[in-house]
Amino acid sequence: MNKIPISVVILTKNEKENINKCLESVYGWADEIIVVDDESTDETRELAAKYADKVITRKMEVEGVHRNWASAQARNDWVLSLDADQWVSQELKDEISTALKDAPYAAFSIPLRNYIGTYWVRYGGWYPAGKVKLFKKSRVKYEEVKVHPRVFIDGKCGHLTKDIIHKGYPDLEHFLTSLNRQTTWEAQKWFNQNKPMKLGRFIWRTTDRFIRTYFVKKGYKDGFIGFVVAYFASLYQFMSYLKYREIILEQKICKK
Repeated sequence: MNKIPISVVILTKNEKENINKCLESVYGWADEIIVVDDESTDETRELAAKYADKVITRKMEVEGVHRNWASAQARNDWVLSLDADQWVSQELKDEISTALKDAPYAAFSIPLRNYIGTYWVRYGGWYPAGKVKLFKKSRVKYEEVKVHPRVFIDGKCGHLTKDIIHKGYPDLEHFLTSLNRQTTWEAQKWFNQNKPMKLGRFIWRTTDRFIRTYFVKKGYKDGFIGFVVAYFASLYQFMSYLKYREIILEQKICKK
């Protein structure tokens, strides 16, 4: 099988449970595989070395900066960016191989098939919810913020239809742990950007997020999991605001 001229760049942090599945999904298909590891304390790097062309250890301080740096290590201009809990379906590999022939695009969005445990979340805005994962590194940059960096594309973005499988949350405990971590980063981002977060806006965003996720985007069709997803989407706004207010209070105390 001829390898296609793309570099798969995978970010890791203590991913011994997932890394083999991720790497096996692209091994022998992509021209280059690079793993950028955020100082794992488990066997992630040793497992990755069996498949990857490069395994690089680098601490992630700011996600957007880290992703830009990782993409810059690729020898190919086309980069497929993955996290260790994501893997590429055979149908997607076939679609990418065809799409890159004389592609008039600087990037492609790819649907993520997101799971909580063994349950594929189909509603609430979780699917297909395409994300820019395949791009020319010379034409794409991530916003250099710590959480949820936006993607800036110099050119047109195409849209693929086959899935990346994303086993991001083994259970609800991991889901809640992730929410807690990300809301801390979100609050700090709001503070760093000097965003005005008034109480009325916070109440509206908290309520609106649940309504849009559960009703407008039909999260109720996912049953109990759909309710949890909508509730956590609302809780994300609530917790982010509380942590934002806490940062402001701490700053006022320090200035006294």
